[in-house]
Amino acid sequence: RTQAAFTGVLGCRVHLSRGVQHGMRAVGQERVAVGKTLLGGRMRRGLGALAAVGSVKESKAYDGEQLRLLDADECILVNEKDEVVGSASKKFCHLMANIDQDKALHRAFSVFLFTDSGELVLQKRSDDKILFPGRWTNTVCSHPLHTPDELDDPPCPEATGVRRAAVRKLEHELGIPQGQVPANDLHFMTRIVYKAAVGEDDTWGEHEVDYILVGKGDASTPGLNPNEVSEVRMLKRGELEGLLQEEVRGEVMLSPWFKLIAQRWLPKWWDALLEGDLLREEDSGAIHKLP
Repeated sequence: RTQAAFTGVLGCRVHLSRGVQHGMRAVGQERVAVGKTLLGGRMRRGLGALAAVGSVKESKAYDGEQLRLLDADECILVNEKDEVVGSASKKFCHLMANIDQDKALHRAFSVFLFTDSGELVLQKRSDDKILFPGRWTNTVCSHPLHTPDELDDPPCPEATGVRRAAVRKLEHELGIPQGQVPANDLHFMTRIVYKAAVGEDDTWGEHEVDYILVGKGDASTPGLNPNEVSEVRMLKRGELEGLLQEEVRGEVMLSPWFKLIAQRWLPKWWDALLEGDLLREEDSGAIHKLP
């Protein structure tokens, strides 16, 4: 796949496949105008500390390791059919300036890992996180990278690359060694497309084609990465509705993707898993667009 590279907002990397280069060429030039038109009124809070042509790296408001990952991780840009159209830095993909202009749809995954006794492993995202800090969410949420091992192009019915990425992130965030939860034990259930802004810092947000992976196995977490996860919780099936009500009352914060999935799909997946018939709920060919 022939690609061309453009400089994005705040120096973000963007690589577009030849099929979309022509329509994006003017856009790529526009992005060089850092902060003046694309960021507009959003250039405040953490980004307000930046120089006029600065980099996110210069901000004192964000954790250094999380900033490094924004630059280092290369996400997979897709269209709403989940077809690969290029790649871009994690930073580019999560700036609302790009999301609002539909330039940053990218591939992601959400893992729902259950213990042998049927409890769901939840994590609380570290306060160091730039994206949705302090939220309770499913076991692991992240992105397959634009690498040979994790790039499924065209989309793979088995989600081979996505599941490899999930195993990698289980280790990175929760300390679960690769092999403790084999990739083949993570069932590819379906995909959702959703968009959400980080409420307390609307510079950032999400716009993802999210692969939902559900599995059961050894969920022991020998060493949490405190830069990613502050704590974990084992949730029983009968406690799910109570957790959602806690969020309504403002007692906890939930990630937007977890809340959407928990309200619509998680109860039936959980019941099928407890009954030993998870495959009956697989809908891997579908892509559900959510408001």
